[in-house]
Amino acid sequence: MIDLLSYGCIGVGLVFWFWGTPVLLTQRSVLFKLHNLSVSDTLGSIAIIFGLLLQRPREWPLLLLAILSLTLWNTMLGYVLAFCSSSSPSSSPNSGRNHNG
Repeated sequence: MIDLLSYGCIGVGLVFWFWGTPVLLTQRSVLFKLHNLSVSDTLGSIAIIFGLLLQRPREWPLLLLAILSLTLWNTMLGYVLAFCSSSSPSSSPNSGRNHNG
């Protein structure tokens, strides 16, 4: 029963991996494509690691660390991409004002 659940989680993870790929061919913005791909990749990887956790319960500290690092690093990478793609400070509405008074 555990093997069946494990293989099911790994299969769901593979589906998530491939689910985000066709969006790359759409005419949406690059940020939308990257967001969709990173979310589906993260969910797929977590499902696969959870399936491996069911197969090898003795390795739970390492696999839990992998899940946490995937979640944290992909979230931070998304924020960094959003920040870097936002308009530069020189084009902000306050850039023409004199801040010296």
